[in-house]
Amino acid sequence: MEHWLVWIILGAGFLVFLIIEALSRERKPFRKAALTMASGFAALALVNLTSGFTGTALPVSVLSLCGAAVGGIPGVTLLLVMNMIL
Repeated sequence: MEHWLVWIILGAGFLVFLIIEALSRERKPFRKAALTMASGFAALALVNLTSGFTGTALPVSVLSLCGAAVGGIPGVTLLLVMNMIL
């Protein structure tokens, strides 16, 4: 996947979070959108750090990073469910 396409996907996900937070009358929508994306990255890192104990790991790829950034914690959960099904 091209690098510019990854940046477009991440930027679009950030804008979606920003618009949702702005419409919900959040005081600081930029901070809330950034925290949502950061929580997705942290959840992905936590899954991979605990893979030795749990036996479940997600490969770190462009798709998993975009899924974690755009979806946040529910996105990482969806990646885990898809990993177990497929």
